[in-house]
Amino acid sequence: MEQSRPAFRFSRTLAGSMRRWVTAAGALVLTGGLLAVSPQASAAGLVQVPAFGSNPGNLSMYAYAPDALPVGAPLVVALHGCTQSANDYYAHSGWPKYADRYGFALVLPQTSRSNNATSCFNWFEPGDSGRGLGEALSIKQMVDKAVSLYGGDTRRIYITGLSAGGAMTANLLAAYPDVFAGGAIDSGLPARCATSAITAYTCMYSPPDRSPAQWGDLVRSAAPAGTTSWPRVAIWQGTADTTVKPANAAELRDQWTNVWGIGQTPSRTESLGGGTTLTVFDDASGRSAVEVYSVPGMGHGLAVDPGSGVEQCGSAGIYYLDTICSTYHTARFWGLDGDEDADILPAPTGLRVMAPPTPPSR
Repeated sequence: MEQSRPAFRFSRTLAGSMRRWVTAAGALVLTGGLLAVSPQASAAGLVQVPAFGSNPGNLSMYAYAPDALPVGAPLVVALHGCTQSANDYYAHSGWPKYADRYGFALVLPQTSRSNNATSCFNWFEPGDSGRGLGEALSIKQMVDKAVSLYGGDTRRIYITGLSAGGAMTANLLAAYPDVFAGGAIDSGLPARCATSAITAYTCMYSPPDRSPAQWGDLVRSAAPAGTTSWPRVAIWQGTADTTVKPANAAELRDQWTNVWGIGQTPSRTESLGGGTTLTVFDDASGRSAVEVYSVPGMGHGLAVDPGSGVEQCGSAGIYYLDTICSTYHTARFWGLDGDEDADILPAPTGLRVMAPPTPPSR
């Protein structure tokens, strides 16, 4: 198993003042060059969408759509971690494999050093992570653009992210429960845990031990007034993560089970590959609402399992750790494999085919 490295980086203004403290703590090293990837997407099939809205968060939009994608297909938004890019996440995470296999489109937002010194999504900044604000609004505009491009089913839009992308995912699930039907938080943190770079470190290393109701209130206060329908949430965490401590998974569990009103007593547990333990929390109708995946011995990163098998995906690398294919299990949890709930109508087929957007000339 490849050893992980810390992935969270924060704003340029704080980088200098915090470098000594961080280095002494052995937690973060605020240097570049951790990944030899281009900031521009170059993988076949992944294209940049140059215009998608007012873009107040100054993000870039990349997208992938399989050939012959039918109108009414689902959409998955995937957020990279710090020091990464959309292309890097596309190449390593395994999402393109299941987009092809199950038939859905992908949107991969990308931030940059102009937003954050080491290309983190600014999940800890209220002005970037709240509804209608900054990076959060830019991502919502990408969703709208993708739906218009591919004719996607607005009832089946999902979001996932790693590390800082996972923390932003939690905030977006809270801010836009009317947009996202489900989410997956990989090595991430509870929604609205931090409101500054300083408090972000606290959340990462020693998350506040709030009650489930207090965590749930943070989600409810971020959502539109009167929200009663919530996204299904998968939580992925390595037990040996020293960047985002495993206690964050417990706080995430408390937060989202409280939002669903189902308590913290598991409905069942299962053993998966790589020694992973899956803990399931069903809603009142017996439908899985929150799932927690605990990967033993895994450090900070996204769980992947390179190979050609149906349950295998991705490629190992920095923050992509060879354990189990989290993407496969997340896709199944959301019903992307075709096992949707009875109350969700199947996507129409045999209508018209939308081609992916053409990349701009360079």
